[in-house]
Amino acid sequence: MKYVRLGKTGLRVSRICLGCMSYGESKWHGWALGEEESRPFIKKALEAGVNFFDTSDSYSLGESERVVGRALKDFARREEIVLATKVFAPMGEKPNRMGLSKKYIMHAIDDSLQRLGMDYVDLYQIHRWDSRTPIEETLEALHDVVKAGKARYIGASSMYAWQFSKALYTAEKHGWTRFVSMQNHYNLIYREEEREMLPLCREQGIGVIPWSPLARGFLAGGRTAENRGETSRSQNDKSMHNMYFRDSDFTIANRVAELASQRSVSRMQIALAWMLHQQDVTAPIVGSTKLQHLDEAFAAIDIKLSPEELLFLEELYQPHPILGH
Repeated sequence: MKYVRLGKTGLRVSRICLGCMSYGESKWHGWALGEEESRPFIKKALEAGVNFFDTSDSYSLGESERVVGRALKDFARREEIVLATKVFAPMGEKPNRMGLSKKYIMHAIDDSLQRLGMDYVDLYQIHRWDSRTPIEETLEALHDVVKAGKARYIGASSMYAWQFSKALYTAEKHGWTRFVSMQNHYNLIYREEEREMLPLCREQGIGVIPWSPLARGFLAGGRTAENRGETSRSQNDKSMHNMYFRDSDFTIANRVAELASQRSVSRMQIALAWMLHQQDVTAPIVGSTKLQHLDEAFAAIDIKLSPEELLFLEELYQPHPILGH
């Protein structure tokens, strides 16, 4: 495993982050794994040298945090791992059980820590932009969370570059804790982040930890207009079918398949290798419900693509509408 700094912080994270949305409770989504099925994935990642794990309070309505927290306690030393979680999505039907108000953030971090069985999280992230709450209120609350020792760093997720720029400026203006990472939607068939968000992160020294680096499995293969794939998630993830499946998406996926065949590696490895070649990317967030896919993901770190191969994968890209905010 290789390790890099998260943005311009001193925190070193593995080049692959294990995404834990699939680990928690099958009642939440049919493709999610229960606790006993999930533990081998976390253990295998640790054995491969992964030290970076990403979850959210909303995954399996809190059960993902419980499952991940118990597994990490059993398999790892707390000081050796980097645990990231998120706040924003509804955690109940009451009006103050969602969003980024100060009231909710202060409750949400305590709830997350209780579920995780931890005294602090390493990276506390806002899951989306909350247009109903002033960014000043959100940032002051996050600053208080850090000063209380409940989080070491704070991060953000999918939003417009102007929103992220406003948040960075506001934090600096008030002397509050600054975002150190951006978890955004980025992969070979969705590259709109290259227009504004990635240059902003580069200039500001922000770590980039993209979600859906394989386009929710689309780039791993097995998708056609008629066949949505063999896994439970590919069959049942409605949001995936709303985000991908354009003609140009299949064109890019076919290029991935062609290069994978030439290199005698999997399509997943080519798609991840491309991601790892992007100068702004710190660690793509990889989720898996098949153990062999983790082995492939870890091996992708050592795949070197030539400039000609990178161009082959990129040159037919077509602009997309904004997806994932």
